[in-house]
Amino acid sequence: MKNRGLLILTLALSFGAGLSKPRWCRPADLSQGKTSTAQSLAPDFSLTDLWGKKLDLASFRGKVVLLNFWATWCGPCRTEIPLFINLQNKYRNRGLQIVGVSLDDDAEPVRDYYRQLKMNYPVAVGDANLAERYGVILGLPVSLVIGCDGRIYARHTGIVDVSLLEQEVAHLLQEEGCRQRSPGN
Repeated sequence: MKNRGLLILTLALSFGAGLSKPRWCRPADLSQGKTSTAQSLAPDFSLTDLWGKKLDLASFRGKVVLLNFWATWCGPCRTEIPLFINLQNKYRNRGLQIVGVSLDDDAEPVRDYYRQLKMNYPVAVGDANLAERYGVILGLPVSLVIGCDGRIYARHTGIVDVSLLEQEVAHLLQEEGCRQRSPGN
């Protein structure tokens, strides 16, 4: 009986130790749709943003990137964007960069929506090929948290829990190699 209690206590402590480091602290393995210790660099892309400027994911290396796939016709996406605007305001100077990739067919409604909400992060119109490279196949929104090392650490499908997202971002911003934005940038 004494040994059984000790065994249960040992198993409980082992299980608890496994939970002490959140699963999103390890790079995500998109090929499995799960988090694992496998290396999964975010696929690079180069798009033109809504205002005609070049938007390269690689240019944000050294920052934590929240890559959000969305569309103007997507109700849950429209609910999330004000949360992302606030998150960008709060963490911009610590090294967060939010990047929106709209999957609308035309840029004009995206520009209108951008202006209406006074979005404060770059947005480009992507396509199905880009979305597929990130595993975005069924449903929007999809948000990926990319660490300063360019690896995908978390994937959120549907409306994101902003408190969890904020925890992920804050944790990754503390990682070695993350650059903070200087006041002049």
